[in-house]
Amino acid sequence: MIKIQKFIFNSFCENTYIVWDETSKEGIIIDPGCFSDSEKKSLSGFINLNRLSIKYMILTHAHIDHILGCSYIKKNFAAEFYMPEGELTLLNHAAKQAEMFDLIIETPPVPDYFLNEKLVLSIGNCELIFLSTPGHTADEYCIYFETEKICFTGDILFQNSIGRTDLWGGNYNQLMNSIKNKLMNLSDEIKIYPGHGNGSTIGVERVNNPFLNN
Repeated sequence: MIKIQKFIFNSFCENTYIVWDETSKEGIIIDPGCFSDSEKKSLSGFINLNRLSIKYMILTHAHIDHILGCSYIKKNFAAEFYMPEGELTLLNHAAKQAEMFDLIIETPPVPDYFLNEKLVLSIGNCELIFLSTPGHTADEYCIYFETEKICFTGDILFQNSIGRTDLWGGNYNQLMNSIKNKLMNLSDEIKIYPGHGNGSTIGVERVNNPFLNN
C-alpha cells in the first residue's frame, strides 16, 4: 500500500511529496523544495522517524521552487536522482533562477538518470509510470501510479487551474495539449497531487476546471 506525506516548503508554497510503500518502507521524494534549515530538519525527521529508505529523488520539472532541496537530499540520503533531460538548462541555471528572487542556492547535483515514457521504476511492488507533459516548462513529466490510482501533476494541472506558461520554457498550446491528451485520458477516479495547492481528481477537474471548459 502506498502512503503519501505532503510538505509545503519555501516562500513559493511548493508541495514536496514523500511517497512510500508501507511494507518495504522504500520511498521517493518528489520535487524537494526544502530550503530553510527548519524545512530540511522537518523532512529528514519524518524520513528517520518512519524508517524510510529513500530510493529515488524525482523532479517533475526544474523551476527554482522545486529544486531548492536537491543538494541536501542527495548528500543526506542514498537516493538516485531522476529528472527530465530537457530540464537540464533550468537546473544548470539554478543560481540565476535563485538570483531573480534574492535567494542563494547550493549547486544542484548532476542527475543520475533521465525520465522517459518507457521508464518504469518501483518502490516495493508499486510501479511508477512517467507521462511526458510539457507546457509549463519544456520537458515536464507527471508521475503516475496506475494501480494506486494517483498522479503527481507537478505544475501542469492544479485544482481548478493550470500551470503558468509565461515562465522560461512555457507554452500554452503545448500545456493544454498535455492536459487534454495525457491527463484527461486517465480515469475520473485518479487522485491528483499538484505542485502547489490542494489535490483533486481527474473527474472533478474534467467537469469543474474553467480552463478545460471554455
